[in-house]
Amino acid sequence: MSQETLPSVNLAAMPGRRNATLELAREIESRGFSGIYSVSISDGLGLCQMLAVTTERITLGTAISNIYLRHVSEYASTAAAIQEVSGGRFRFGVGVSHGPIHKAMGTKAGKPLADMRTFVEELRGVPRVGDLPPVILAGMRKKMVHLAGEVGDGLIFANAARSHVPESLAALPQDRQGDANFVVANMVPTCISDDEAAAAAKLRRTLGFYLTLPNYRNYWKEAGYVDEMEAVEKAVAAGEAKRIPNLISDRWLKDVTLYGPASAVREGIEAWREAGVNDLIIVPSSAEGNQMKAFEELFAALCD
Repeated sequence: MSQETLPSVNLAAMPGRRNATLELAREIESRGFSGIYSVSISDGLGLCQMLAVTTERITLGTAISNIYLRHVSEYASTAAAIQEVSGGRFRFGVGVSHGPIHKAMGTKAGKPLADMRTFVEELRGVPRVGDLPPVILAGMRKKMVHLAGEVGDGLIFANAARSHVPESLAALPQDRQGDANFVVANMVPTCISDDEAAAAAKLRRTLGFYLTLPNYRNYWKEAGYVDEMEAVEKAVAAGEAKRIPNLISDRWLKDVTLYGPASAVREGIEAWREAGVNDLIIVPSSAEGNQMKAFEELFAALCD
């Protein structure tokens, strides 16, 4: 795959590996990937601050920052600082997260659509912070997709169903549909291995947590996976979460993830772009090791 067509990647700076993560980011940039999006765990916004001074050309973004975790004025100051120091390379990806996550963190969420609209308006109204980056809204259901097109500079999905993307994008305001300057991103879990069964098993475990979240299940029902999601709901209600990876179909897994040999993943990247995603974000995992091993496999598949 040529450098002109390399996707973006999702990156996390885990404790004990932060310096190694910055070195990895420099390699990602040198190999010509389109962007680096920092995951919300382990302070993704903080990682973007570090990347702003340790990289030179690559697009940076959060995927995503929870709007309820910091005051909007603090978010504005930090986002503007990253935008300035990076030379305008930052995209501020924001979202409302999920009820179970708020409960675990002790945060209080309100009405997602109204709160997101207010957040974006207040963010842009904070004085004396400098130029803000593009604001990219995390969306799943069609109302949030529409809001992203109305008040945002882009839209970012996570674990979207590829077959459902065109229908989701049809919910954008008319002037945003087909707009090349409007970011349409998706984080797609990816596992590259000639052992397709092992790669699939890895991603089934990876996605098990997301399947416990009601918002995701409702989205996947909308995408046509009603039977699988109802089976998962029964398992959750019965306290049998360990059964969840075995309750989802191969059809669902292939629609939501990328896995298997390098050739299959490369073909899948092009299929996502044809579906309407103009900034595909690979979330690499490995059937054999950790994040660093996953990136070795990704480089071998797309760059070598």
